[in-house]
Amino acid sequence: MANVVVTGGYGFIGSHLVSALLARGDSVTIFDFAKNTRDTSIDFDRHPNFRFVQGDVTDISALEGALTADVDTVFHLAAVVGVGNYMSDPLRVLDVNVIGTRNVLELSHRNGIRVLFASTSEVFGKNPKPPWAEDDDRVLGSTKTARWSYSTSKGMAEHLVFAMHSAHGLPVTVVRYFNVYGPRQNPIFVISQSIHRILNGREPLLYDSGEQTRCFTYVDDAVAGTLLAADSDDAIGEAFNVGSMTETTMRDAIELAIKIASVDSVSGTESVDTAARYGVRYEDIPRRIPDSTKAQRELGWRLNVDVEEGIRRTIEWARDNPWYLEELPEKV
Repeated sequence: MANVVVTGGYGFIGSHLVSALLARGDSVTIFDFAKNTRDTSIDFDRHPNFRFVQGDVTDISALEGALTADVDTVFHLAAVVGVGNYMSDPLRVLDVNVIGTRNVLELSHRNGIRVLFASTSEVFGKNPKPPWAEDDDRVLGSTKTARWSYSTSKGMAEHLVFAMHSAHGLPVTVVRYFNVYGPRQNPIFVISQSIHRILNGREPLLYDSGEQTRCFTYVDDAVAGTLLAADSDDAIGEAFNVGSMTETTMRDAIELAIKIASVDSVSGTESVDTAARYGVRYEDIPRRIPDSTKAQRELGWRLNVDVEEGIRRTIEWARDNPWYLEELPEKV
């Protein structure tokens, strides 16, 4: 039984990761700014090997209560995400994602803790030549474009992770998620927002042409890749893309959600012009495709849930959890 900490453990991916860790018998501490008391499908408190430490990752003194010398591994998932956050408060994005990561690394070095850092496909920016392998170039827009604050913060955090490994031998691994979706996700992202709106009888939002493509990855597959990376000694000092390699347009994903949900009052979409909504502070990425062969080859990771099955599972969960459909998105 390992003793592990999950920062951001009450978040979307974090909560699924905690469930998997508890299920395999690990002792798990969540470090997060607050408990998730709304989601009745989360029942961590009933586990004897679970504890919660409240705090902000930018506060190293609070973090010291979780990252102690008896911890084996920290899964660092705490971050500020979502386009609405990039636009409204890029300073908070930078502070949490950079300072928070620096604090986690400092305490992990002090206490001999292995680090699994959750990064993002956003680090590649708008590299025009997908699919992207782990060491491909980062291509970003102007620093005046707030949209790039998240990519920059995660890129900086990765530099910190690898610098601590190089300078101090800290055992670290980076996993980069590609458009993860599934139950519990805040309805501000393409699939979760579409499902939330459709099941509430509202047309889903189609941004711009809808021909932008993503490689949607079901949360259970993302968690499986995370655990494989954290458990592999060969993964120390390495980064891995964890994501589907099947390209799907935004339009196709939304239309698939409409079809599977089969709500009589919803048959079309509501168009959103991002230029009109966000102005020059936002810039979209036309294609986002990982090369995940390294994770497959070195970790034995495989994608098990395709986008149709994943959307079906997410819709079923949402219907079984009416509190979720009553929730308003945190950011639009």
